[in-house]
Amino acid sequence: MKELVGTCSGCGKEIYCLEGFFNGVVSDDKKTIKCFDCAEEEEK
Repeated sequence: MKELVGTCSGCGKEIYCLEGFFNGVVSDDKKTIKCFDCAEEEEK
């Protein structure tokens, strides 16, 4: 199952929930989401 959750606040890429697994990262304030690529860049 594939459900659209929203868009990445960094690059605008669509983020999906795949088979119950959220395919992204939620911000600490729980207001925005980011794709794994943008979240990884932010950590560097």
